[in-house]
Amino acid sequence: MSLSKLILPGETIGIIGGGQLGKMMAQSAKAKGFRVIVLDPTEDCPCGQVADEQIVGSYDDLDKIKQLSEQSDVITYEFENIDADALEWLNKYAYVPQGTELLRVTQDRIEEKRHIEAAGVRVAPYAVVAKVEDVRDGVEKLGLPAVLKTARGGYDGKGQLVIRSKDDMDLAETLVSQGTCVLEKWIPFEKEISVIVTRGTNGETAIFPVAENVHVENILHQTIVPARISMEAETKAVEAAKQIAEALGLIGTLAVEMFLAADDEIYINELAPRPHNSGHYSIEACETSQFEQHIMAVCGWPLGSTNLLKPAVMVNILGQHQQPLLERIAELQDWKIHLYGKKEAKYKRKMGHVTLLRDTVEIALDEADRSEIWKGAAEMIGGQKR
Repeated sequence: MSLSKLILPGETIGIIGGGQLGKMMAQSAKAKGFRVIVLDPTEDCPCGQVADEQIVGSYDDLDKIKQLSEQSDVITYEFENIDADALEWLNKYAYVPQGTELLRVTQDRIEEKRHIEAAGVRVAPYAVVAKVEDVRDGVEKLGLPAVLKTARGGYDGKGQLVIRSKDDMDLAETLVSQGTCVLEKWIPFEKEISVIVTRGTNGETAIFPVAENVHVENILHQTIVPARISMEAETKAVEAAKQIAEALGLIGTLAVEMFLAADDEIYINELAPRPHNSGHYSIEACETSQFEQHIMAVCGWPLGSTNLLKPAVMVNILGQHQQPLLERIAELQDWKIHLYGKKEAKYKRKMGHVTLLRDTVEIALDEADRSEIWKGAAEMIGGQKR
């Protein structure tokens, strides 16, 4: 089904995936008067804690997918790795205004790169790797260092290997044995940035402020808004995101992750067809959050203003940060604290985030550092210019 509909309060939004992104979508939907039902295999998942109902089942269980569609007036999703058969069924029999083509494209890094290039936007030079010999050929072509990634799956640095010398080739064999990979030329970037774009069923498009992202061990640590980049780089980033959104026929939300290289050159790194960790700052710092915007987009409503109200820094709370945060919570003035309701605080697991709105991002960064909640992460990026 592809015909657009106006979904009104009182009707039901179905969400595939019950993690923190689903939870924050559901909270925005509930605020507008919608009913919410979520499909997730984990009982009492974060989204299930706030939804009207949870269907407990796996994402490849067609019976559960059908049950979700029967109880929903519109279906959306919080992550991209949905089973192919479920996607095909949903596309035929349920109202999924985002469609399934963008999901299919972003499930495979090779397909994703080809579509980005077809949109007229640059990606890092790359080679497709089907066997170990292709890695050696790719290194000859692209040079070292290079980044080897599985074509499908992988997040927060999983399914990736930086090849710095020929001694790393043995490790590459392990990754290639998992399936087709892509080898990317290493881009010596100045900053990592992202742009979140939302497009409604009527083609209306809204762009959130460009965000500057700091990663520690391949996991997003901080998002800084406004990004400390030139006006020229900002314009290029926004235009690149718009081009990709239009070329891919976006409905809903798309996060476009980019490398900013010397001379303000932009290279697209990855796409995520959903609200994104780097957009969490928008909950308090923008007139409309990425989650509210997403709900309005898939329900056929006019989009809201994305104006930035105040400079902001978002910092992720991983498993190792949760207890230090809780111990200091009584002294944290004007911190916007979000905990996701996950039962076990595992090391490196995303448990929540905080957002600091201050007069400048430098004040917010300094305050986060002085709290010592993220002491280990702060030490790891201590040599990085801010």
